Amino acid sequence: METNGKYLRSYFTPPVAEHRWVRKEYVDKAPIWCSVDLRDGNQALVVPMNLGEKLEFFKMLVRLGFKEIEIGFPASNETEYEFCRRLIEDGLIPDDVKIQVLTQSREHIIGKTFEALAGAKNAIVHLYNSTSEAQREQVFHKTKEEITEMAVSGAKLVKEFAAKTDGNFSFEYSPESFTGTEPEFALEICNAVLKVWEPVPERKVIINLPVTVELSLPHIYADQVEYMCANLYRRENVIVSLHPHNDRGCAVADTEFGLLAGADRVEGTLFGNGERTGNVDIVTLALNMYSHGVDPKLDFRDIPSIVKTYEKVTCMHVYERQPYSGALVFAAFSGSHQDAIAKGMKYRENGNIRWNVPYLPIDPKDIGREFDGDIIRINSQSGKGGIGFLLEKKYGICLPPKLREIVGYAVKAVSDKQHRELTPEDVYSIFNGSFVNIFSPLKVLEAHYVQKDGEITAAVTTLMHGEKAVTEGHGNGRLDSVSDALMKLIGAEFSILDYSEQALEQGSKSKAMSYLEISINGNISWGVGVHSDIVMSSVYALVSAVNRGM
Repeated sequence: METNGKYLRSYFTPPVAEHRWVRKEYVDKAPIWCSVDLRDGNQALVVPMNLGEKLEFFKMLVRLGFKEIEIGFPASNETEYEFCRRLIEDGLIPDDVKIQVLTQSREHIIGKTFEALAGAKNAIVHLYNSTSEAQREQVFHKTKEEITEMAVSGAKLVKEFAAKTDGNFSFEYSPESFTGTEPEFALEICNAVLKVWEPVPERKVIINLPVTVELSLPHIYADQVEYMCANLYRRENVIVSLHPHNDRGCAVADTEFGLLAGADRVEGTLFGNGERTGNVDIVTLALNMYSHGVDPKLDFRDIPSIVKTYEKVTCMHVYERQPYSGALVFAAFSGSHQDAIAKGMKYRENGNIRWNVPYLPIDPKDIGREFDGDIIRINSQSGKGGIGFLLEKKYGICLPPKLREIVGYAVKAVSDKQHRELTPEDVYSIFNGSFVNIFSPLKVLEAHYVQKDGEITAAVTTLMHGEKAVTEGHGNGRLDSVSDALMKLIGAEFSILDYSEQALEQGSKSKAMSYLEISINGNISWGVGVHSDIVMSSVYALVSAVNRGM
């Protein structure tokens, strides 16, 4: 695709780039998090949330640990205004949580905003105006000086209204479309606003640097942030905030690089909802930190319930491949992946604390995801390792290695034929129906044993093709004597190649499960027996193997 000069660079690099952030390995502490789900996220919904839905979402954000929540643009419509008043008047805002509201730099809008905030214990008033070259020239038709005056006059009005309104207020300023603004001008206008507000240690000011539209690679944004951090007026009393959108699919990288470059705060949404391609996904950011051993200071221990609430109140859908949150992000269908995960989990049983399981960046259980049905998913691409792992974790069935392969092929064949994913219950049903207590055409009804001179004689009562018979067999053990009786009955020889057993808990009753491999008619056949008596369990396994091999 030829561009023919259509897409020339529309971003600006700082006059000086220190690149100090490049030397940092990872984000080593949680930023101040501000959820903008109820404002930026809400305005991007096809049908914005109603009052009840916003209240439910707000309460969830508080439970998750957000201490700053942008609740809306109260001067824009009645629902936004009423929501703000409801939170304040009904005492729904915890003392350690700040609500944040957005306002343009216009007097009547600022006045309406403070009317909505009257009585707020802790509120951030977020003032913004657009500063980019494109907006100045194409939308506002204003000079840099006029754009600066718009910001400064708005800052003065915010300060005046705050002084005469009951409540506790702090201030935030965003040069909207920061990434399309010349860094020197962005710095100039932010410093002009800061000189109006005069930040002090006990009342810091937030300077928010939004990636309103992604125009560059993430490292350019990091250089822009680093430049601002190095040159802001009274930087020690300024909280530098990031607000990336995801137009180029790099919002998470923009944010992580921006934090390395010196930012203190992040505005984003759960699962990345927002205008166009969305805002930065706070869940992904937080769990990326968690995967490096950093406490994100947010509680994402039950991602499935968060997704459920989010989808209910927003009518949005969390994409199946959304990092950490999607239904399939930990799912392994590939046989080799399943085998590696199963072996990695087995390795951890030896007391290895450090998480280093192949294919899984974090322990899915840490965020409420389960291995049975969530992690090991079964279809025609699956392998013996994953199928065996699922049966063990879900049902306590520890298949011998050779049987695991045979069961794996049986399960995959069903998935391939039916052209669908199989549930854990499906897998168990296939295993149970194909290998366990197979009593047709041969069934052992009972067996009685007599021991004499080191030899055991078994009198075995059977049902074969509907005909009942009693056959006597001899051997050096109970299973050996039953085996001898069955060979006489069917008129064919077989040999036992492998045998193992395990205790199997089913509810309050403990049963024995036996696995047995025989060679019969030139073929290998496996059978599994389950019974409360270990001897009968082994007999059932033998009968199952014989029936499968005949």
